[in-house]
Amino acid sequence: MSLEVGCPRCSTPVARSGSAGWSCPEHGPIEPMRRPREASYDAFAEHLLAADGFPTYLPWPLSPGWSVSDFAVVGEDGRVTATLTCAAGPSELDGPVDVVVVAEETGTGLGARLAGIDHDDPGPEVGQGSPSVRIRIESQVVPLWLVSISAGDGEQDRSVLAGEAQGRWLWLVLRPASAILMLREDWILRDVSRIGAPLLETPFGGAAPLW
Repeated sequence: MSLEVGCPRCSTPVARSGSAGWSCPEHGPIEPMRRPREASYDAFAEHLLAADGFPTYLPWPLSPGWSVSDFAVVGEDGRVTATLTCAAGPSELDGPVDVVVVAEETGTGLGARLAGIDHDDPGPEVGQGSPSVRIRIESQVVPLWLVSISAGDGEQDRSVLAGEAQGRWLWLVLRPASAILMLREDWILRDVSRIGAPLLETPFGGAAPLW
């Protein structure tokens, strides 16, 4: 298997503790996160198999010059709680951009790790007042709210948005922070586990973000 096991909440190495499953020194028993050393089509096929029908969202279609630089799945034995993708590429205004998309069940903590906040789920600002932006997941319009990361490290280097899609948390983490201006209502995410042959033409590779 080319996917390496880690903790969804932190970068501390994990270990299998017999029949009890996986354990993190910082967070105790965990659902394992599997992430490739290097993004590739073969590793992504393995990711989709491990995700077992849990949606894996990417901006779609990818713009020219963009590629899938990272991905991850949390869970095992038929219980999947989160997926992550990172699409990276150039933009006219901001130069190189990373767009990380996390779909997760409540309490998983992967989106919060990428956001750089110290609680597992988005804060109370999500759902309050008018959304900061609306995107689409196929034909569904999904409102997203800015998540406050003022207490986190590296707070100036990213914008974080969160909302709800299909009963799960949906996080978008964009670097640099000004890349949020890319988002507009015709900006589309697609569950790529269901697109079939077009996935063969998707470019993979490039530097994965640090998280």
